[in-house]
Amino acid sequence: MPAANVPVRAADGAPPWIREVAPGTLGRVELTFYGARGSCPCAGVRYQRYGGNTASVLVRTSSDELIVLDLGTGLRALGAAVSSDHPSGGRPVQATALLTHLHFDHILGLPFFGPLRHEDSVFEVYGPRQPEGELSGVLGDVVRPPFFPVPLQHLLSELRFHDVGDGEVFAIGDAKVRARVVRHPGVTLGYRIEADGQSLAYLPDHQQPAPGEAWDHRALELCEGVDVLVHDAQYTQFELEHKKDWGHSTVEFAVELARRARVHHLVLFHHDPSHDDEMLDDMLEQAAKLAAPDRITVSSAREGATFSI
Repeated sequence: MPAANVPVRAADGAPPWIREVAPGTLGRVELTFYGARGSCPCAGVRYQRYGGNTASVLVRTSSDELIVLDLGTGLRALGAAVSSDHPSGGRPVQATALLTHLHFDHILGLPFFGPLRHEDSVFEVYGPRQPEGELSGVLGDVVRPPFFPVPLQHLLSELRFHDVGDGEVFAIGDAKVRARVVRHPGVTLGYRIEADGQSLAYLPDHQQPAPGEAWDHRALELCEGVDVLVHDAQYTQFELEHKKDWGHSTVEFAVELARRARVHHLVLFHHDPSHDDEMLDDMLEQAAKLAAPDRITVSSAREGATFSI
């Protein structure tokens, strides 16, 4: 039986599309958040409930396909959960990562992913095609001395990279994945995953349009009718006024996108490192009230939480 089976925080009257459960109990698509922060990791008593690690999410399908969303600092704990953090590397792991972009908060966990130390592990990384060269080479320029003691190409022989362009569709086991370029500084992808009759859209970094500016049809395409949307909700309206072109969204925009795209459940993500637990509670409460008329369930990503669709 699940250790917990409680509806997540939802707009009044909204159906519990996702329930927080113990991992591996329901046999459907599951999401586990190992890092939900944006910009940089943070620590301290003010961040205990939502956590301080940066973006890394595990999607597990009913056939036990492991899909990792982004490679932030939460990837270390994710690796320990699926294998072991023991220096010997634990049991081998076959997993696939969907990398949205190459900002530090989305790649810093890569060299600390424990399964990379097991010679029988296989890790496939799909990420945005870079103007500077192949994805493997660009990441290799970061994970190498003097920035990291071990060069990326020495971590694991079966570390494979795939350069992805706008609109590409590909399969990961029994899951279908669509990638679209979304608005954010640098080449940035959003992803839509369909598996086991369920659908998930993941847009952790997304610049909301300015007043009067056209909406990004690519983002709407990814989100259209999904069961779950994990979306950037980093800024308050006041913060956005001072950071208009920094590449992120407000709670208000995330809810409006969910409404326009007919999303069932919105998960607020990419929490600002200056926002403590109490502030994130307030932002969630605000989002739930905004979403209530459209019966959209709203929750806020919390490190360690597992949701089952």
